[in-house]
Amino acid sequence: MQKGKALTLPFMAAMLLTIGVAYAQEENEAHPEVDVWAVVERQWNADEKGDKKWVDKLLADDFMGWGTNSPAPRSKESTKMWDRFNDTQGRSVAHELYPLAIVVRGDVAVAHYLYTTAFEGKDGDVEVTNGRYSDVLVLTDDGWKFLAWHGGDDED
Repeated sequence: MQKGKALTLPFMAAMLLTIGVAYAQEENEAHPEVDVWAVVERQWNADEKGDKKWVDKLLADDFMGWGTNSPAPRSKESTKMWDRFNDTQGRSVAHELYPLAIVVRGDVAVAHYLYTTAFEGKDGDVEVTNGRYSDVLVLTDDGWKFLAWHGGDDED
């Protein structure tokens, strides 16, 4: 009798774990905005950590984003080039995001949010700015990726 109980406990634990994983997957399918917001946060965190590969990982190949400090929309390659340049000028040291609205329709999502960010220049001065973004993401075989964005500092 004890042998049966010993086998039942690990079996029950495995079943509960399987049910929990399946439930979590169903939750994200029912609420894809959770996954969309995770990608927005991943981009900001990667930039702050100095991850040089975030552009390749998170932007769709046909990406076009228009920041308020840019005279025209920038492609993925242009965004990568300007990101490398900005890294030579200093680094992001902190940020906070304030989600306002996320709309998901099929394989397209729009995320609107505000932000506060701190940038430390190579001279050691820290500048804190506030701004807003509207991001357009598309669902790919590799997950959600940025297709476009528009926004930037409120001071611009």
